[in-house]
Amino acid sequence: MPWPQIYTPLGNLLLSALVAALPVVVLLGLLAFWHVRAHLAAVAGLASALLVAIVVYGMPVPLALAAAGNGLAYGLFPIGWIVLSAIFVYDLTVMTGKFEVVKQTIAGLASDRRIQALLIGFSFGAFIEGAAGFGTPVAICAAMLIGLGFKPLPAAGLSLIGNTAPVAFGALGTPIIALAGVTGLPLMDLSAVVGRQLPLFSVIVPFWLVWAMAGRKGMLEVWPACLVSGLAFAVPQYVVSNFYGPSLVDIASAIASIFCLILLLRFWQPRSVWRFGHEAGHSSSNSAGTAAGSSRVPGRGPHMAETAVRRPSPREAWLAWMPWLVLSVMVFLWGVPQFKNYLNSLSIVKISVPYLDKAVLRTPPVVAAPKAEDAVFTFNWLSATGTGLLLSGTLSGFLLGIKPRLLIQTYLKTLLRVRISLLTIAAMMALGFTTRYGGLDASMGLAFASTGFLFPFFSPMLGWLGVALTGSDTSSNVLFGNLQQISAQQLGISPLLAAASNSSGGVMGKMIDAQSIVVAGVATGQEGGEGDILRYVFWHSLILAALVGVLVMLQAYVFTWMVPGS
Repeated sequence: MPWPQIYTPLGNLLLSALVAALPVVVLLGLLAFWHVRAHLAAVAGLASALLVAIVVYGMPVPLALAAAGNGLAYGLFPIGWIVLSAIFVYDLTVMTGKFEVVKQTIAGLASDRRIQALLIGFSFGAFIEGAAGFGTPVAICAAMLIGLGFKPLPAAGLSLIGNTAPVAFGALGTPIIALAGVTGLPLMDLSAVVGRQLPLFSVIVPFWLVWAMAGRKGMLEVWPACLVSGLAFAVPQYVVSNFYGPSLVDIASAIASIFCLILLLRFWQPRSVWRFGHEAGHSSSNSAGTAAGSSRVPGRGPHMAETAVRRPSPREAWLAWMPWLVLSVMVFLWGVPQFKNYLNSLSIVKISVPYLDKAVLRTPPVVAAPKAEDAVFTFNWLSATGTGLLLSGTLSGFLLGIKPRLLIQTYLKTLLRVRISLLTIAAMMALGFTTRYGGLDASMGLAFASTGFLFPFFSPMLGWLGVALTGSDTSSNVLFGNLQQISAQQLGISPLLAAASNSSGGVMGKMIDAQSIVVAGVATGQEGGEGDILRYVFWHSLILAALVGVLVMLQAYVFTWMVPGS
């Protein structure tokens, strides 16, 4: 007989929800107040979830352990597999020195610091977010901006602000894939809803980024560049997310944004070249609308910055970008349904999770009628996106003349470097699956539904809080995705909208999470100055998250046609 979930084990919904929230409180509290490392906090949160599920909710021990094991396996495959393979490709480009050439090709396009911030902090950062995610774009972009002459604080802060709109589709769609896994909602529908929310902010963020850097007047001087980079990102973001899926959204959008901005620069240049006041040979200017400590060099046309930029030859540039082009092609191929189905016919293995499959019964009011929960682990090792990434890295290595032994050594070094991240992802997924199968998320969702009419506004704010404290849109989706779905069902709001809003709102919390702040500080040599970085970006993060809440409110009550099935 299946074990029926109980949502008020203590006889009171509010009290039961408070106890159900204990694993999340343990996880977030350890991260936010005691600064415990993420993997240790995740393990502590998982232990708390198991304890509450077994002792308070009466979940049989075999079921609880099976649920945690199912989440652990899902965290390692396919999610961990994607992360490991993507970072392997990046490590290859760094090891061969090709990433330096990539940096030079971007740096040589414009000397105006505002344009450089758009190219690197927004467009190129989005490309790296799409390929790797998990803090990689902040580290890379901040270091690149420092190399171009930016001071550490703006280099860190601007990289964090720029790394917002792409986050929901980062690491080849990992947050959306995880959200679909934990909620059971259709992957394509979730991708579509997020793709109907974030494009608006993809247009806004470039303007916001330059305004934060150069003030209102400085932003207005380069509004064509802001508009082109934002629109060129937003349009593919909508199209790919709605008609292809989440995996290639950021890569396609970033390539379009970079290409269109470069094309614009061939025909248009800002009237004056904006630089920071600390740069040699230029006095500070504090004219109205100009950021303090900045300077302008009058005259149209490209100007060379004080930092000498070597321009690579076309052959050097082609070789440097080749691994990323191969990656894009392979990921696209792996996402084609016909090709994926063919690979699945050769390799897919579906495993019914022992003790768990059909052994947990969802009961009203969470569902209309009692429903046994499926628990099937799909091991599609050949068609998994991570496999396509691994093959792209291997192929790129051979094309770059890397010997097989060195390729293997690089892969093992990557595995060693990301082992803690993989453990963190696995523990987070295990926690999420335990709360889902134990019914803890249902108790919290039923209580959260009490926000009533304002729930759509607070829905993305909960995602924002989750990312701010866990450091990952993926982790936030795992923790709160099903809670959002349950709350929406209780209030008669689209579960798709609520779940997707957790991810869309969460992206705005990425710029203030402890992991990103620390990564930015290390990349810019500001260890110990993380508080300054946090103050630089905090209000930007909060205001943007609130704007997402306003949009979701409109989608819930006014523009309901924007949500599939509404």
